[in-house]
Amino acid sequence: MAQITLRGIDPEVEKEIRRMSRQSGKSINRVILDMIYQYKGFMKGNKRLPADSLRKLAGGWSENDATEFMESIKACEQIDEEMRS
Repeated sequence: MAQITLRGIDPEVEKEIRRMSRQSGKSINRVILDMIYQYKGFMKGNKRLPADSLRKLAGGWSENDATEFMESIKACEQIDEEMRS
């Protein structure tokens, strides 16, 4: 596998990378690779889905958001018996 050496990294950036490494339990190399893949929109080992670019732009719903939405539209799913013909 190819190697790249980085020189001249700002001390604050280095501190943050090391902090991220400790916090995530990942190697420094893995943290930097993940940052590069994320910046370029690649997911190592996974193909990008066509909707990924739209999802990144528009965002997505959390599980809580989806549940809250489904609860809010339940009243719309009920049939009004008076309006049935």
